Amino acid sequence: MTAAARGGLGRRLLAALALVLATAGVTAWLVAGAVGPTIFHDHLASRGADDGDALLHAEVAFRTASGLALSIALAAAVVVALAVSLVLTRRIGASLASLTAAARQVSSGRFHARVPSPDMGREFEELAETFNQMATRLEASENLRHRLLSDVAHEVRTPVATLNAHLEALEDGVVELTPETLAVLRAQGARLTRLAEDLAAVTKAESGELALTPVPTEPAELLRLAHLAARDRAHAAGVHLELQVEPGLPRVLADPDRMAQVLGNLVDNALRHTPPGGRVRLAGTTAASQVVLTVSDTGEGVAAEHLPHLFERFYRAESARDRTSGGSGIGLAITKALVEAHGGHVRAESPGRGQGSTFVVSLPIAGPGPGH
Repeated sequence: MTAAARGGLGRRLLAALALVLATAGVTAWLVAGAVGPTIFHDHLASRGADDGDALLHAEVAFRTASGLALSIALAAAVVVALAVSLVLTRRIGASLASLTAAARQVSSGRFHARVPSPDMGREFEELAETFNQMATRLEASENLRHRLLSDVAHEVRTPVATLNAHLEALEDGVVELTPETLAVLRAQGARLTRLAEDLAAVTKAESGELALTPVPTEPAELLRLAHLAARDRAHAAGVHLELQVEPGLPRVLADPDRMAQVLGNLVDNALRHTPPGGRVRLAGTTAASQVVLTVSDTGEGVAAEHLPHLFERFYRAESARDRTSGGSGIGLAITKALVEAHGGHVRAESPGRGQGSTFVVSLPIAGPGPGH
């Protein structure tokens, strides 16, 4: 960047100041040298001043005094204007310089950069605040990206290592290709496939690219089908699966397949973390203008500090979301994205570790439509 470019703001302010002062000087000269004496002469004549020498002397004195007074006033104005211009130029330049420096850091990937408060008025304060908010969001996104890449690498490493170990053992003749070995290989392949599918699903849902086909849907039917789909798995796990639906639930505008995926993810999550002899309950109620679907369990529970993060990709709340539990680590992230795509919201509740969990899905009630 050239010196001329760096001094552009100051030079523009000085040029604008010079233009204003020049205009003021020309105006003052016209008033003092042309308009003022004529008015003064007419005023004296109207008062009966008919002495020509005295009248001429008075006009010269008026012109001299006016010119001197205006010159002093213009000189003082120039000095004050220059001082104010220099102060403003330095303050504005310093504010813009800090903004430019922070922008350079952000553009180079250092998203921790922030702009200090410029104390230059509302417009500059809003600019600094907006920049800092942008940098904060970029920093959070970058941290999430790093964590996501790290978690994906960790998730992929285990099944890939298992597959490689079994393939090398088969090549070396250490093990034979038995049904048990095939089952292990298929399970690890299925784990990788599930991870890829879940990542694609959550990415599409969060970006708004996931196609939904919302239709007026009975919430009771969604809960009944979810209960039916999970009944055998619950029985095999020794968990009692309950269904409790408030009579007369109003319809919601939803994609039945996607909402089945939401409830399926929540029920699977509850079954994974509920020990034999425990209980999982599906329930449906109304609250204000929303239908509330809940999946609660008597399982491991979640500590309070982990609740706000449960719907983040690959987030692990201690052993409650252990990698050995069978999930891909992003089922709840998919759930959140799908619920929000329906215009609803989902939250997690838990009294604490060992006291069970409740996942609450709130969906807006469908408005009256054809046939209603």
